Amino acid sequence: MSLTRERVLTGAMTLADEVGIEAFTIRKLAAALDVKPMTIYHHVPSKEQILDGMVDIVFGEIALPPEDLPWEEAIRVRCRSMREVLKRHWWAPPLMESRSDPGPLSLRHHDKVIGCLLRGGLSIQITAHAYAILDSYLYGFALEEVNLPEGGTKDIVPLAEALAPMFEPYPNLYRFTVEHVLQPGYSFGNSFEFGLDLIISGLQEAAQRES
Repeated sequence: MSLTRERVLTGAMTLADEVGIEAFTIRKLAAALDVKPMTIYHHVPSKEQILDGMVDIVFGEIALPPEDLPWEEAIRVRCRSMREVLKRHWWAPPLMESRSDPGPLSLRHHDKVIGCLLRGGLSIQITAHAYAILDSYLYGFALEEVNLPEGGTKDIVPLAEALAPMFEPYPNLYRFTVEHVLQPGYSFGNSFEFGLDLIISGLQEAAQRES
């Protein structure tokens, strides 16, 4: 199969998903694609442009807020999708808002999210706060979730049980562990919807106070 820009970026995404962005190198990407490193630069001229393309793909995988839903539900669709995308591409959050040359999918995504918030009657000022708070929450939650054992997919109960005796001198931590973490059905991910609801409720109240 001949090398193309699309194949370079697809290979880069796969490699980053496997090794992370810190360990990502053009040499490793060339090996994964079974080409020489300089061959890659014929299709994407620099590593920075590869990273730009990768970030654009990530934004393109996130569902846009549906325009036929109330803004609160539409933004929930987008946020839930973004959480799942960032689970797959766990390396992406530090890069998402740091690119100086955003691609069309990134720009479209930002435009649609801003449009969703404005459509809900939020002022420009509250829309700015809303977008900053929502994405800070999403990026932070994604980073915390990926650093849990096996990205939060592993049963944390055995680890909590092993640590519980160590927590006994710390009564609040011990109670939290025994009465919450060790209870049936515990999942760190359950806090995602709770936090998202708090943010959206707060935005609704802020918009009402402003009107």
